[in-house]
Amino acid sequence: MDDLSLKPLPIRIYYEDTDAGGIVYYANYLKFFERARTEWLRELGFSQHALLEHGIAFVVRHVDMHYHMPAQFDDEISVYSNLSELKKASMVFTQTVKKQDSVLVSATIQVACVKLAHMKPCAIPKDIYKECIRVA
Repeated sequence: MDDLSLKPLPIRIYYEDTDAGGIVYYANYLKFFERARTEWLRELGFSQHALLEHGIAFVVRHVDMHYHMPAQFDDEISVYSNLSELKKASMVFTQTVKKQDSVLVSATIQVACVKLAHMKPCAIPKDIYKECIRVA
């Protein structure tokens, strides 16, 4: 497997990421996962901005997330993203948030490729598909 699928996204937890108790608010993990998938795609040479200019976007279709341990204010965490399934118009990512070697949150997230004008599924662009095959 290519190193691109294993490169973690480092994130520092700021006060704005936490609830009143200094614990990361659960929905913020979805933001962290989104950032990591965007950076993963960027590492392959593709920007979300360029896709949007062509009327295409990757949208989340399904999330299965498990909370194991909380991250707290000022923690340094890493988000790992691996492509676990590739279909004609969708991808499934296995994503994990870790603090050092401890798993804090794990998720399986399915994203679909859609034409924005109609909000209907479409084939993943061939150049992206080929790169995904290369790193999967």
